[in-house]
Amino acid sequence: MKICVHGAGAWGTAVAVNAAARHEVTLWARDAAQADAMSAARENTRYLPGLALPASLAVRAGDIAQAQAGADLVIVATPMAALRDQLIALRGTSAQVAWLCKGVEPALDASPTAYGLLAHEIWAQVAPELKAGVLSGPSFAQEVAEGRPTALVAASPHAGVRDALVEAFHGPALRVYANDDIVGVEVGGAVKNVLAIATGLCDGLALGLNARAALITRGLAEMTRFGLALGARADTFMGLSGLGDLVLTATGDLSRNRKVGLLLAQGRTLAQAVDSLGHVAEGVYCARTVVQRARGLGIEMPIAEGVVALLDGQVSPRDAVAALTGRDPVPESVQAGSAPRHSS
Repeated sequence: MKICVHGAGAWGTAVAVNAAARHEVTLWARDAAQADAMSAARENTRYLPGLALPASLAVRAGDIAQAQAGADLVIVATPMAALRDQLIALRGTSAQVAWLCKGVEPALDASPTAYGLLAHEIWAQVAPELKAGVLSGPSFAQEVAEGRPTALVAASPHAGVRDALVEAFHGPALRVYANDDIVGVEVGGAVKNVLAIATGLCDGLALGLNARAALITRGLAEMTRFGLALGARADTFMGLSGLGDLVLTATGDLSRNRKVGLLLAQGRTLAQAVDSLGHVAEGVYCARTVVQRARGLGIEMPIAEGVVALLDGQVSPRDAVAALTGRDPVPESVQAGSAPRHSS
């Protein structure tokens, strides 16, 4: 199989390294200087320092059409904000396409009713003719690049895309499971980033393991309510891209979103927290959009609401936690406060 990976950040490099052991892989970098440096050093010193790139992995910049010529599978490994332009540029390709980003696009206009889109909604809007999907699940790029055991989900309404992702990446260390519920997989991948900020805040304030468990559990209920309202299946949220990704991102020390919550609890400003990461923390950028859309759907997401108030500087870390713990009791139900389910 011939694979082209767009984006030489941590995730793009990690999946390219993984696939290069079995396939012909080109890693395309937007920055020519970065591509030259990676080719010369055989290492991505900025995003995955110390990891040797296999000799079979080609790193290129420049004409992206030339880099992906003849590719059977194109992987878009850019931040969420760049996905729309990437999909537009891929119009007309015969290759199967999949993206790695997890999040929600910011609203394209400032009207009160505007809201950001999930990746599959952007795809339907700008390039519906593409055979496309998402590769998601509980995974840190560093561990995938090192060949540590990992399980991912290949989600698409197209069986050919799911099959191509399994063929490209499934192996002894990296297991890939197919799922046709792309809505649920993408909601899980986006909302868990927001919830991880809240969990980092909880841990940064030393509230204890009981509090962390409660926050993750109620966060899963919020995620599920939101997903059901968009047409997802409930069982998806008990799988790798729901519960699995939430637990990893909320508790793992490599989680950038969790780190944001920890730093805010320490008194850092949001700008200081984000600047210290060196990578994109998608939860910071999609929290407001998730909450805005949930309100439009009539979905209660108090944890996500608290994260937005914290990120906007409307409340202190301790006040944000106090607002959550001081809520009136409600029945323990995923459906509590949810709108009727409807299609996205």
